[in-house]
Amino acid sequence: MTRTTPELPPSADPLGETLHLLRLTGTLYCRAELTAPWGIDLPPMEGCMMFHVVTAGRCWLEVEGAESCLLQQGSLALVPQGAGHIIRNAPGADADPLFDIPVEQVSERYEVLRHGGGGDLTQTICGVVRFDHVAAEHLVELLPRVLQIDTWEDHESGWLQSTLRFISREAKELRPGGETVITRLADILVIQMIRSWIDSAVEPKQGWLAALRDEQVGRALTSIHRAPQRQWTVATLAQEAGMSRSAFSARFTKLVGEPVVRYLTQWRMKLARVHLRESSEPLSTLAHRLGYQSEAAFCRAFKRMFGVPPGSIRRGGTPSSSVS
Repeated sequence: MTRTTPELPPSADPLGETLHLLRLTGTLYCRAELTAPWGIDLPPMEGCMMFHVVTAGRCWLEVEGAESCLLQQGSLALVPQGAGHIIRNAPGADADPLFDIPVEQVSERYEVLRHGGGGDLTQTICGVVRFDHVAAEHLVELLPRVLQIDTWEDHESGWLQSTLRFISREAKELRPGGETVITRLADILVIQMIRSWIDSAVEPKQGWLAALRDEQVGRALTSIHRAPQRQWTVATLAQEAGMSRSAFSARFTKLVGEPVVRYLTQWRMKLARVHLRESSEPLSTLAHRLGYQSEAAFCRAFKRMFGVPPGSIRRGGTPSSSVS
């Protein structure tokens, strides 16, 4: 008996449904005990986001292309595009390269760093994380160079304030399982921070977020995200959107910035890249999963987008992100 995938009802919230796809993968978390004077120069980390939670004291965060930020107890700062940056106790303080500073390894993904000249104490939780879904690539491109939330005394963000206090207590005591608690809560804070930015950002007139918020184009995008394996055409997606083919095609291109067929192909290929890195399923199976009738057609599309065959990704290759 052939199993069929049940049709899902149209989404009333395409943006919310897309954000639901976002899942963080933690690469490294660090509890830092820093005494003035001190400074740390963090290198760029492509494809990652870096965050800092100040649990005691204060420090300055400096990212090229953005104004310096004063982070005080209860501040949460996110560097979404993985840009290199500096944190230090005061403007002008010398900053040592991160990888020149010794650390205490607590577990595979959690470490403790102690650094500085013995003066006033600042404590932070720092993390390097990445999203494991292609929706994040579109979202991260839209975020500013730095996101900052100050919540320690913000009584309207009760749960966020409590979460920061809980992280601070766990970081100080580090009871059995404490690193797991800290990392899970930190992931939640990062996602909530991005959601807060989306809620407060000026309503965009064009771009991916604007398209998701559009009643008609948003429905078509959700259909692609839900079922990339479907044999979508401009006509069938226009039907999902409740528009004529020509009107839908023009509106999609205007909002998203590229034609719908190109968007569909990119979405499939980026999904393919994630699957190739994380699984060993045959290329023929992956091709079928993403709507290609043959492995050869899938391989041609992949190479057109990334410049290398899909097998090289499985062997650890790193394709260019350009789409030519």
